[in-house]
Amino acid sequence: MTNNITTKDPYTTDYEVGQDNLEMFGMDLHNPVFFISACLIIVFVIGTLMFPAEAKAMLDSAKGWSIENFDWFFIWAANLFVLFCIALVFLPVGSIRLGGEDAVPEFSTISWFAMLFAAGMGIGLMFWSVAEPVAYYTDWYGTPLNAPPNTPEGARAAMGATMFHWGLHPWAIYAVVALSLAFFSYNKGMPLTIRSAFYPILGEACWGWAGHLIDLLAVLATIFGLATSLGLGAQQAAGGLHHLFGISNAINTQIAIIVGVTSVAIFSVVRGIDGGVKLLSNINMALAACLLLFVLVLGQGLNIFSSLAYTTGAYLENLLPLSNSFGREDDTWFHGWTVFYWAWWISWSPFVGMFIARISKGRTVRQFIAAVLLVPTLVTIVWMTAFGGTGLDQAMNGVGQLANGISDVSLAMFYMLENLPLSQITSFLGITLVLIFFITSSDSGSLVIDSITAGGKVDAPVPQRIFWATLEGVIAGTLLYGGGAEALKALQAGAITVGLPFTVVLVIMCVSLYKGLAAERRQAGA
Repeated sequence: MTNNITTKDPYTTDYEVGQDNLEMFGMDLHNPVFFISACLIIVFVIGTLMFPAEAKAMLDSAKGWSIENFDWFFIWAANLFVLFCIALVFLPVGSIRLGGEDAVPEFSTISWFAMLFAAGMGIGLMFWSVAEPVAYYTDWYGTPLNAPPNTPEGARAAMGATMFHWGLHPWAIYAVVALSLAFFSYNKGMPLTIRSAFYPILGEACWGWAGHLIDLLAVLATIFGLATSLGLGAQQAAGGLHHLFGISNAINTQIAIIVGVTSVAIFSVVRGIDGGVKLLSNINMALAACLLLFVLVLGQGLNIFSSLAYTTGAYLENLLPLSNSFGREDDTWFHGWTVFYWAWWISWSPFVGMFIARISKGRTVRQFIAAVLLVPTLVTIVWMTAFGGTGLDQAMNGVGQLANGISDVSLAMFYMLENLPLSQITSFLGITLVLIFFITSSDSGSLVIDSITAGGKVDAPVPQRIFWATLEGVIAGTLLYGGGAEALKALQAGAITVGLPFTVVLVIMCVSLYKGLAAERRQAGA
């Protein structure tokens, strides 16, 4: 029976989007988030360039301390996020529509899937889908659950562990952030920034320094993660060009790639989501689907369905053991891979979560969770079966350079492709996909940082978008040129270190989100 008595919404605010902003230099800047984050980024880059070894040592120490002492916290927090998301699907709050009952989706389902996948982890799958299972199988840096390397048991554990790192858990992390931001922005009229998700707990204080600190953490984690990936991706693309065409894999080539990617990203970010990110994401998904189908058919042949079942079975079989942090005897692998991944996904969650929120208006909570968790996981099973399974088969059967294990992570995918027909074409397509994935990550990340530093506005001036897209490329290129891989690894260690405090932020965010959803349900009189 429906209860027609409505209750007053306790989570409403008189705060107006952008009320603390300053307009200058043709930009609309939140005071003080924009200025503090910009200064901290500049200081970090200059300090890292002046003292690359010292910066890397300090940040590596901080990263190591976080991983060694809080491994259990990272693991169980990620488990909590998965369980929390699953619970939302079945609870009555799952019927709440983002944007209100009359809201309709702004993007088609296909474009929506393409954009969330491209922003979420498309580039990572290109980089690690072959390298990771082969690394686990050959004991490159430990094996999952101490599985014996170079054995059938080790191969099954390798596929299960790879899927574990790219399946439900990372997408649950993204879903928590994305759903929180979308709900408080579209249903409560609050700014599209991380701080808004904490209004049920902080109240009006979230517009003060408590909220400033939350948004600053989000900006730093996002810009460091994006710049790191852009720099490391340039190295992978340059390695692929050298492998394919003999082009020198020198610093000049890598810088040229960063300049090219950044230039296209700027053009895309100026055009906005519809004319930029959506268009590139749709193109990328079409190209990725072609490459995936090619590798799946020629790599797995008549064993496609049994291979898919193998990957799925290995994932489900290892899901619970790998989700447990207690009594583990595989510390080297556990800390070097799983805990590192979880900290990395969490440090990326402000960027990916906010971008998914921006494109998800009009979906119900239930539709949103089901799509964000299940669709990417199912696609990843197919992708890992094609790329990881084919690479693993080559390593197990002594085919090609993967038979000797992992010598260069950035070339693992190209080593796998060269043992299939039309390797020149598929390798070139792989390089193209890497570059477009980086462009979509860069411009979607720029839109996210732009929104946070504009006080939650989603229509900030074009010069502001250009500023952040350019800064990402400048950071990556400057660190790569001035400090090489060591400087980029220092930046990556910084992003991972930010992951620890942000894990606490995400756990609190779950509580805040449920309070908001429950109040919305009560207000509707359901």
